[in-house]
Amino acid sequence: MTAAVRNELREEEMASKGFEPDVKIRTKGYKIGCVGAGMIMAECHLAAYKEAGFPVVAIASRTKASAEKVAKRWGIPTVHDTPEQLIEDRNVEIIDLAFPPDQQPALIRHALKQKHIKAILAQKPLALSLKDAIELRDEAARAGKILSVNQNMRYDQSMRVLKQIMESGALGDVVFAQIDMHAIPHWQTFLEEYDRLTLANMSVHHLDVLRFLFGDPDEITTLTRKDPRTKFDHSDGITVSTMRFPSGVLAVSLEDVWSGPRQDGYKDDQHINWRVDGTKGVAKGTIGWPTGSASTLTYASTETTDGKWVTPSWDTMWFPHAFIGVMEQLQHAVKTGEPPALSVADNVKTMALIEAGYRSIEKGRTVKLSEISTN
Repeated sequence: MTAAVRNELREEEMASKGFEPDVKIRTKGYKIGCVGAGMIMAECHLAAYKEAGFPVVAIASRTKASAEKVAKRWGIPTVHDTPEQLIEDRNVEIIDLAFPPDQQPALIRHALKQKHIKAILAQKPLALSLKDAIELRDEAARAGKILSVNQNMRYDQSMRVLKQIMESGALGDVVFAQIDMHAIPHWQTFLEEYDRLTLANMSVHHLDVLRFLFGDPDEITTLTRKDPRTKFDHSDGITVSTMRFPSGVLAVSLEDVWSGPRQDGYKDDQHINWRVDGTKGVAKGTIGWPTGSASTLTYASTETTDGKWVTPSWDTMWFPHAFIGVMEQLQHAVKTGEPPALSVADNVKTMALIEAGYRSIEKGRTVKLSEISTN
């Protein structure tokens, strides 16, 4: 190894020192009951909880056979006949929901009535409408229960490190940001019954993480067209949203769920890239889930890297490792009495942004967030 290479590696090590791509586990031990046995539960939630040592004591799903199969795989001791029976199980302290958004509110409300339930982790979207989300927020507050929403992209390693780089001042004042998705999501079959598709179920990751990075935008403009490959009826397929934030940041979130032809011989190039430009530096990277790899980040700063490109690295991935952070923040909130990092009150603001995007599509204009009531 040459001296120049050693120096470059040393600079990278110094520049990446102090970054925390994954959360430190501060709290664990609360007994979790899982509702749902589909891909996201079986491959992400439970894999993360096993690695972190979070105790899962029961599971239920729409069909008991599915729950039994997942329970056997992950060593879960109790399988209930129905989600309602699981929620009523006094051995369960935290409810972890992975259920369709049209059915999720009823289960949340059932859990809010149970004295033994300390907290609920719900999937996104929280409900099919902003009105329903607001009602759930207020009902949880009246019940004195912690309701958290699984906005897991905030725990993607590249997004966490990007946030830390921004907060260090290495990028200066951020001017522009973009998320550029050309990838085909796994559309769950229950989505075929809804009139909303991409903005509510895929863009919700990106719009929420832009809120995580830059705060609440003042306005959003969204354009859409149908995805010509998706066979079931839908109003929003490919979406492009532009947001302006109070700081002046202009951000674009593009979700192309078509992502090119599927014919034999076509070399697939699915990807999700992102970039943030500031007055003193630039950070850019990839979200790894389309290729089943770790997300990446590289950045250059006139303040902290002498203008050189530096690439911190990690071995963990968004799926499943981000789900450790999601459940950890909820358990820590139960222990400390502090609001969870992913609070339902904050998620209502993401739901309001989604609603503003749909209004922009419907009205064919920019929509101010002040037009969308969350009271």
